[in-house]
This record gives sequence, C-alpha cells and structure tokens, in this order.
Amino acid sequence: MRAPGDSKVTPAPAPLVGIALMCLAVMSFAVTDTTAKWLSAHINVLIVVWARYVIHFALSLVVFNPWTVPGLMRTKRPGLQIIRSALLFATTALNFTALQFLQLDQTVSIMFSIPFFVALFAGPLLGERVGLERWLAIIVGFAGILLVVRPGAGGIHPAAILSLVAAATYALYSITTRMLARTDASKTTLFYTALVGSVVASIPLPFVWETPRDPAVIGVMVGLGAVAGAGHFVLILAHARAPAATLAPYIYTQILSMIALGWLVFGQVPSLWTLAGAAIVIASGAYLLVRDAQMRPH
Repeated sequence: MRAPGDSKVTPAPAPLVGIALMCLAVMSFAVTDTTAKWLSAHINVLIVVWARYVIHFALSLVVFNPWTVPGLMRTKRPGLQIIRSALLFATTALNFTALQFLQLDQTVSIMFSIPFFVALFAGPLLGERVGLERWLAIIVGFAGILLVVRPGAGGIHPAAILSLVAAATYALYSITTRMLARTDASKTTLFYTALVGSVVASIPLPFVWETPRDPAVIGVMVGLGAVAGAGHFVLILAHARAPAATLAPYIYTQILSMIALGWLVFGQVPSLWTLAGAAIVIASGAYLLVRDAQMRPH
C-alpha cells in the first residue's frame, strides 16, 4: 500500500489476509451494536447515531487530518465517496433503530442476508463471478440463520423490516467500498465516511438533543465512536485485498460475538436452536475458507 497521502491503493491480492481482516471488522461491529443497544435505553437513538459518527470523526482527526497528511481529501471519485458514506449512515440509523426492539442475535441473523445482496450487486457493479460452490455455501449458511430466527415460532417484531433494509444498504456500501479501494487511499475513504456521516447525523440534532449526565453513558458514547471507526478502517483494508464475494460469507463470524455479548451485557442466553444455527453458519464459512485456499495457485 502507498503512503497515506497517496491517492491510490494497490496492495497485492491476499485473500486470507482479507478474510482475517473481515472477521476482525465484524467483531468490532458486534461491539458497536451492543453499545448502541445499551445506549438507546438511556438516550435518544438519533443522538446515539450522532455520537457514533462525530466522536469517530473527532478521534480520527487526532491520528490523521488534511494538515498532517497531505492529499488526505484527494479523491478521484468524490460522488461515489459521498454515496458510500450515505449508504453506511442509512445502515447505521436503520440498525440502531431496530436494536431498540430486537435482540442482538435477531438483528445479526437478519443482517446475514447481506451476502445475497452482495452476490446480486457484485456482478453488474464489479464484474465478479460468484461460483456454484459459493452460492451453495451461502445457502447453507442462510439455512443456519433460519434456525436462529425460526420464523413462525412466535414471530419477530416489525422492526425486523428495518434490519432487512439495512442489510441491502450495507451490501451496496460493501460494493462501493470495493470500488473505491481501486482508486482512493484507505484513510481517504475513512475520512469521508466520518465527515459525511457527521454532517448528516447533525441535521436532526437540535430537535432531539438531551444532554447526557451519566458519566457511564458519556464514556460508552466515546467508545462507540472509537470502535466503529476502527472497524470500518479494517473493513476498507479487507476489501482492498480480496473480492467482495469472497469476503461476504465471513460476516457470519459476527454471530459468535453477538451471542457472547448478548449474554454478558443483556443476559440473553442463546437457545439450542441458536447454537445449532450458528454451527451451520460457521461450517459454511470454514468450507469457503478451505475452498479459496485450494483454488489459489501454488
């Protein structure tokens, strides 16, 4: 990868490194969702979304900014940078709203429909081919998701629709991330993500603002922005090293973190159905890892 000030990223293809970075990114997203769910019980969800972006932006400026990193704001595709950032903002707002009504394992299970959207969009937008083996592995993984959600066994809150729409917007966000990785530096993309999100999130703030007084709430708000920012930077690095269709199934690993955090923070003990579904999802991801390794030239 070139220096941060350069406008183009040209890392050598490294699928295994990309997959490892993807797993690390989605783990941070599990922490982000957990803190957002906790915060939404103490403060307006729009303030939670604002904190996620503004604190992320403020902290990132300490590490790199247009003054210390020449060319940081230089992008060959400014329109796509704005669209990508807006897609992530929409995903965040929809998901944080849904988290007020759904359990962590429910939201992550619905968001696991992302690979279907990625596979659908990657063809026309990136020219990537999704082979039969990947389709089968994704379908098996989705069967595991159905075990977790068990539609018809008590039903799911209507907020689940928000999570489904968030999955679609996130898939488009992933595709645009991959497209920008070809022309713009990772730090440039991360900078625009935080900048655009902060501006949009600040628009409704005067109408919903309430000053947090609990030091714990303030501390978690700061942590939310920091973890979210780090996670998306790692995600950008992952997409610079492996195709979107290769990375998409590994979002399934997030279910482990969500189950653990749901139990630790909210006392939500997963059922046997949830554990069985998680095992199937993990198995499909492991198959893809082995398959990708076998397909690479030696």
